Amino acid sequence: MTLRIGNASGFYGDRFDAVREMLTGGELDVLTGDYLAELTMLILGRDRLKDPAAGYARTFLRQLEECLGLAHERGVRIVANAGGLNPAGLADAVRELADRLGLPVRVAHVEGDDLTGAYPGSLTAHAYLGGFGIAACLDAGADVVVTGRVTDAALVSGPAAAHFGWAPTEYDRLAGAVVAGHVLECGTQATGGNYAFFQEAAGRADLTRPGFPLAEVREDGSCVITKHPGTGGFVDVGTVTAQLLYETGGARYAGPDVTARLDTARLTQDGPDRVRIEGVRGEAPPPTLKVGRTRLGGFRNEVVFVLTGLGIDDKAALVRDQMTRALAKRPPAEVRWELARTDHPDAATEETASALLRLVVRDPDQEAVGRALSGAAIELALASYPGFHVTAPPGKGSPYGVFEASYVERGAVAQVAVLPDGRRVPVAAAPHTRVPEPLPEPPAPPVAEGPTRRAPLGRVVGARSGDKGGDANVGVWARSEEAWRWLAHTLTVERFRELLPETADLTVVRHTLPNLRALNFVVEGVLGAGVAAQHRFDPQAKALGEWLRSRHLDIPETLL
Repeated sequence: MTLRIGNASGFYGDRFDAVREMLTGGELDVLTGDYLAELTMLILGRDRLKDPAAGYARTFLRQLEECLGLAHERGVRIVANAGGLNPAGLADAVRELADRLGLPVRVAHVEGDDLTGAYPGSLTAHAYLGGFGIAACLDAGADVVVTGRVTDAALVSGPAAAHFGWAPTEYDRLAGAVVAGHVLECGTQATGGNYAFFQEAAGRADLTRPGFPLAEVREDGSCVITKHPGTGGFVDVGTVTAQLLYETGGARYAGPDVTARLDTARLTQDGPDRVRIEGVRGEAPPPTLKVGRTRLGGFRNEVVFVLTGLGIDDKAALVRDQMTRALAKRPPAEVRWELARTDHPDAATEETASALLRLVVRDPDQEAVGRALSGAAIELALASYPGFHVTAPPGKGSPYGVFEASYVERGAVAQVAVLPDGRRVPVAAAPHTRVPEPLPEPPAPPVAEGPTRRAPLGRVVGARSGDKGGDANVGVWARSEEAWRWLAHTLTVERFRELLPETADLTVVRHTLPNLRALNFVVEGVLGAGVAAQHRFDPQAKALGEWLRSRHLDIPETLL
């Protein structure tokens, strides 16, 4: 017996018609949608400042307006975290929609995650809840369950726990469902989207419009990751491995209901577009819950100077000195310069002959990064380097957000399932907990010596990277045992820092996952105060892994 759980959203703004595609493309029991990222909570928080009745993902409601009848007709239950900061408000809106459409749809929601009142100065503060609140709603007959801040994987583990009747102490089963949920949560990233080896799919898969993934979850917690027949993209061990590594840390993947041991997961190809995940072990969850907090950090602004032709470094030095002098009377609290050498010698077009010099400023006072910056930049139009121009004139300065994570004892959070009949049922905390300690580094496998050749790392390994607050992770995996042995020996923390000099002065932790032939590097603080602060050129570290793959080192010729 299997439970078929699909995904139709990996973020707030994902493909609108994915709900209809998943409902009409094949059999499903449950359809999930993940709408909440760290940045989304900040966006919803600002929405709620303008309108206290706001705070949820309105896109979800519009999708249901088109597809709620279809889901009801096909018997597909819908579970989504689109409730954001206001799950009760979204549940009421779904009920009103169902009444207007004449559909006898039972709606429930989960709440208790909102801890904003306990964190003065925060715009939002929400605990990450698990899946048993969702399970309680489904057990009570809900057709639609909306939540606030639950873990992304809870959207799958909750329905699985309800369907199979798992107890909170069945850690292996729960861990298997958490792993399935982690693979599904980012939608098409499991079906060929953002995939390191996408060029190899040419001719065998259409990557212009990848289909959304689904998991066939079994009673023992194992699953098969697949997609609806005839949809774009593809599912193989590589695409699933990449998503398993995304935004994770060590081998112990801690959550509110269970700590999943990623080092125990075994992946096998189970046919075309089918990957089996089995063997996942689970442990009692940690005694604390993570709390994601956002606040307004101040105001930021930027101006990008275009430097063309000869003397790029001298032109950059001149305008930098001019701007520093112009802002000296009231310098912004933070000033960052970045020179991107996008120029080419003897270029055939003006654009390819140009480099970009980016100035980013931040300050608690909007005026310090607004008119002061724009005036200083524009006044240089006739008084700076030859060929002076900017990509766009700077504006007034916009507010930026800060994301911070903290932890609270489970007793500080009262999770409640609000059932379709309005009853409010407390959701019990995990009966047992365990502090997740780092696992010892396994010994590196033996590696054969032989001739090497200088080549990009990406010729041999794949990578996927992402953000967790101010930290980033870079998961790197090999596709053969020989390449894995070389990778495990070669890509040490020291080599990682050499290849990515931006990380040289930061704490980098390496985690080894032999079952996945993978290494996972966590780079602490590389993203500053998180994505909303836009601390660096790539604020979510989405391309950090691709930068690593582009770096050259000596690789055994047998692997090339």
